[in-house]
Amino acid sequence: MIRPGDRVLLGLSGGKDSLSLLHVLLHLHDKAPIRFELAAATVDPCIDGFDPSFLKDYVAALGVPYFYRRQDIVGRARTTMRGDSFCSYCSRMRRGILYATAREQGYNVLALAHHLDDLAESFLMSAFYGGRLHTMKAHYLNDAGDMRIIRPFVYARERQTADFARRAGLPAIMDNCPACFRMPTQRMNMKTLLADQEKNHKNIFSSLLTAMRPLMSENTPD
Repeated sequence: MIRPGDRVLLGLSGGKDSLSLLHVLLHLHDKAPIRFELAAATVDPCIDGFDPSFLKDYVAALGVPYFYRRQDIVGRARTTMRGDSFCSYCSRMRRGILYATAREQGYNVLALAHHLDDLAESFLMSAFYGGRLHTMKAHYLNDAGDMRIIRPFVYARERQTADFARRAGLPAIMDNCPACFRMPTQRMNMKTLLADQEKNHKNIFSSLLTAMRPLMSENTPD
């Protein structure tokens, strides 16, 4: 996923997944046989009870270039959101801000910390509510053709990133922003469904990975 000379910008939310990926990429930056640059960016959506500003000092102490973007996504949603969930709207807005930051600062790769659980949830949501087979891709070129998006954790389980964050003592904030708890989402429903199914079918994520693998390649529509 990472090539010699790449300039990689990590989307850092402050949750267990993105903080774990930050430290994995830092380790690779120091130990991998290829040279690449690494930076991180956070989008603060101005949600009451959700404050990622502690990341400014934390990332600075690691010596990683860092960009903090505070945008009133909540306020904008009140006036422009039409027929969509807030979580979906917020996700699209944050992604657009990350793209803009990467372009402004000259980074050609955007790294995101989605894991296998995220892909499985997206797959089921697409089938259940959208009537199509679709999930997140592991590595692809954006529509503009100027940036690659990579998801290095697509084969990792959420419980693995949680365990890594706990053992490493990472200062991870809560898994979901308060808005998600106030407004339960389709994704949370899928997460609950999968957890219930895994109790009786231990290999369910392995089976889902087999089903999703053709959809995860660069050549499938995003």
